[in-house]
Amino acid sequence: MKNILLIGGSTGIGYELSQKLKEDNKVFISTRDQEKFNDQNIITKELNLDQEFETDWLPEQIDGFVYLPGTINLRPFKGLKPSVFLEDFNINVMGCVKILQKVLSKIQASENPSIVMFSTVAVKLGMPFHSSVSSSKGAIEGLTRSLAAEFAPKIRVNCVAPSILETPMAEKFLNSETKLDNARNRHPLKEIGSPKDISEVVKFLLEDNSKWMTGQIIPIDGGMSSVKTN
Repeated sequence: MKNILLIGGSTGIGYELSQKLKEDNKVFISTRDQEKFNDQNIITKELNLDQEFETDWLPEQIDGFVYLPGTINLRPFKGLKPSVFLEDFNINVMGCVKILQKVLSKIQASENPSIVMFSTVAVKLGMPFHSSVSSSKGAIEGLTRSLAAEFAPKIRVNCVAPSILETPMAEKFLNSETKLDNARNRHPLKEIGSPKDISEVVKFLLEDNSKWMTGQIIPIDGGMSSVKTN
């Protein structure tokens, strides 16, 4: 049984992932919604990215680390204040950096540890109105590759880059049939991804079956970033 630490995880991908992992692992979740979890294999602690991350509730060894918090501020560049860029960077990048530094010694104590971060399809494929989120997620991709090189061969570091998913975070972009149809049609597979689609891949990256993978940015985007069908 492995010890897996999820940062975020009360909704969407994080929640789906926690339910998959709890069957065979001890799952530690730093979350804003502790009441959502009631399972003997899940231990929770309140998440506040504005405060110093506490580690006294965690085991001495962490085998898997997943950073899930993210933002979607989609607005024209001209109307985006620098403070929005800074806020996105603090949540997407600095939150991950600060917590990872706090728990790194526990990760290093594992025999075959794995770190998983999150980017977005909008880094590889330029999209209008994504300047803030793609800037911070682009930094995450750079961090992934840099840490994969620095931590090799001891720790594997990979990153998942989804397109839009049916999650609470993206609800306002998919809250009508017209928006749903438009979103589906932008993807070569003509579907919108689900948290289950992503959590299956993250689970694989945390397992020993992916022990020969590191430094990878894995697009799970219905083909959007690599396939053109019209």
